[in-house]
Amino acid sequence: MVIYYSPRCLDYAAAGHPERPARVRETVARLREQSHDWREPVACSDEQLLRVHHPRHLTAVRRGDYADADTPHFPQMDELARLAAGAAVQAARTAVTDRPAFSLMRPPGHHAERNRVMGFCYFNNLAVAVAELLASRGLERVAILDFDCHHGNGTEDIFRDDPRVRFVSLHQSPCYPGTGLVSRGNCFNFPLPPGTAPAEFLESLDSALDIAREFAPQALAVSAGFDMFHNDPITEMALDEATFGEVGRALGRWNGPVFGVLEGGYAEELPECVAAFLAGWEAAR
Repeated sequence: MVIYYSPRCLDYAAAGHPERPARVRETVARLREQSHDWREPVACSDEQLLRVHHPRHLTAVRRGDYADADTPHFPQMDELARLAAGAAVQAARTAVTDRPAFSLMRPPGHHAERNRVMGFCYFNNLAVAVAELLASRGLERVAILDFDCHHGNGTEDIFRDDPRVRFVSLHQSPCYPGTGLVSRGNCFNFPLPPGTAPAEFLESLDSALDIAREFAPQALAVSAGFDMFHNDPITEMALDEATFGEVGRALGRWNGPVFGVLEGGYAEELPECVAAFLAGWEAAR
């Protein structure tokens, strides 16, 4: 597995905030025990960001000119958020030209809408990467699977009614941000009740992947959130490490290019969840 990671993503923190540097730092330490191809990302360009974000959004991130209590401004955030988006772009390119890849970076991205910072997210990393594949890699259809516990409202906002993209999300409901209750057009949502157990989740995952396959995509982009883990401090689901291994195996059996981008996951066991996910992915290839 190719993993894109830069220690610079650890360079910001807010006291008491669940999206803390330790979650990635400790995951990196755990994954170093496995056999991966580690690569340094580069920041994405204005041109890449503007495919999915309004120019005002780029200005807002640079200046901190926005209001979201969950998403504080830091002086270097524009640069670090561009680096996270760039890692997603490089993971996407690697997947379509070589082999599966995973972006292990922060900040996450799937709540960032076309012109709105929210939910710990500044730029929509996965959306930037998908747009790159459609614009410069000759792809005509890309499917997105989002299994973060929180609905990927930003990704849906950006790609709603785009015939080149099929978005499929599994998420807890009710839960932040309160979206993803129904399916419309090219966006398919699986709202799952609090306490959903592994068997029920995996059944929904099978259905979600069937919907993605029906689209006959040329690549699968995955927003990989691990906050459905039973011990996550801000959610109410019941998955275990083995479940994430099964998710990885499902991706390993996918016929075509696949790349993933880290989203949420705030339990102390995040490193083990990610390790199980990537091990399952590799084992099923």
